[in-house]
Amino acid sequence: MKKSLLLLLGISIASLALAQTEKKVKKDWSKIDITNRTADHFMIQYGGDSWTNRPDSVRTGNGFSRHFNIYFMVDKPFKTNPRMSIAYGAGIGSSNIFFNNTRVDVRSNASRLPFTRVDSVDHFKKNKVTTIFLEVPVELRYYSNPENPAKSWKAAIGMKVGTLLKSYTKSKNLVNKAGQTIYGTSYVEKESSKRFFNGTMLALTGRIGYGIISLDAGYTLTSVLKDGTGPSMKRFSLGITISGL
Repeated sequence: MKKSLLLLLGISIASLALAQTEKKVKKDWSKIDITNRTADHFMIQYGGDSWTNRPDSVRTGNGFSRHFNIYFMVDKPFKTNPRMSIAYGAGIGSSNIFFNNTRVDVRSNASRLPFTRVDSVDHFKKNKVTTIFLEVPVELRYYSNPENPAKSWKAAIGMKVGTLLKSYTKSKNLVNKAGQTIYGTSYVEKESSKRFFNGTMLALTGRIGYGIISLDAGYTLTSVLKDGTGPSMKRFSLGITISGL
């Protein structure tokens, strides 16, 4: 009995000592010095894009559909916990969607954007639709090591809003139905019109990574095309972000 009491007393003392030690080593994040951490930076994103909910007539493929975004961001850490911050900025976002033997006639006078299959007639071997937006992203960020973001795990969730600057198709290498080039492989034709495309873009975003590199994802809540001008498709993006913060 006495040995049991002594053992219980010893365990209690050890537990109290350990708790006191843990309490002492617990970091007070509100007092760390982050004055040398940059407050603004560039954020560059590159990766793959796709349109969701596509009907059979919208035959994407025959190329790597992709995005390239660049933003200037301002980072505002929370004073009580600089592991968290709010970041906001502005920049340009572009999306390139490639199509397989399909002509997207953005200059059509029809009420709905035509997606015409063209493999049985003279057609361009490569076709893509490009949209370019002026975008304003906002992120809620977390850093495991706010004193040194270059050696820190990080995660962010946010959203971005954009306004359409330009939309166009770019077609390359006109060939006949046998696949033989007509004007040479470097022949290019561009057609530009914003009439069918949604002028406002709203998207949810997220990313996770270590140091200056992270994986990012985005999903638009707004449709690619205006209501009534075509199928209700959304854009999904997955790629890599390079950012100082």
